[in-house]
Amino acid sequence: MTTILVTGGTGTLGRLVTERLRGDGHDVRVLSRHAQPYAVDLRKGGPGLDAAVAGVDTIVHCATSPGGGDEKAAAHLIAAARRAGVQHLVYISIVGIDRVPFGYYRTKLAVETLIEESGLGWTVLRATQFHDLLVRLFVILSKPPVMLLPAGVKDQPVEVTEVADRLAELALAAPAGRVADMGGPEVRTLDSLARAYLKATGRKRAVANVPLWGKGYRGFRSGGHLTRGPGVGKGTFEEYVGRVGGRRV
Repeated sequence: MTTILVTGGTGTLGRLVTERLRGDGHDVRVLSRHAQPYAVDLRKGGPGLDAAVAGVDTIVHCATSPGGGDEKAAAHLIAAARRAGVQHLVYISIVGIDRVPFGYYRTKLAVETLIEESGLGWTVLRATQFHDLLVRLFVILSKPPVMLLPAGVKDQPVEVTEVADRLAELALAAPAGRVADMGGPEVRTLDSLARAYLKATGRKRAVANVPLWGKGYRGFRSGGHLTRGPGVGKGTFEEYVGRVGGRRV
């Protein structure tokens, strides 16, 4: 039995990773800001973090904050892992963070660099956007009578349960460095994905594609956030919205 710490273990991905590892009989600790007994803010670190990593074989780092602080959190986690003699750090990242000049992507890339230079055994998996992220976006964009979308952008959404399965598999294996990217089975225009969402939820909205500006937009429009090869995921966006409907997840 392996002792594994999952950061962000109450989140969309971390919760599923935790369930899979526990289902396989492993001792899994969940670290998040509010989950006892390992309620820790990684951006602050401290004795609670050292207690959480003590005796741990592997860390699966799923915690993230688009609002900022990921680099500081990773630095605290790496330092604690070194002190505890952790053998393996697994990190979930995003496809295209080295190709799309977008602020959050730059932070994820910086965290990857910290992990690669940490001296720990490490594995990094990059994945495309989860289906639920698109649903959250479309919930917001469909509030007005006209649904405005960035023109010319495609996406390759992936089923989060499949990413969780892959992360659990990597956590139980030896450190592998940067592994193959994981993307969904289809590259689709945002327009087609939005219309699939509207159909599944019974909303009637006009859809308009609006050109934007900036280097980040150009990066997304050029497909920098898509996998370079075929996606390995199987679950489609239609299957996902068919299950969850319009509720925000």
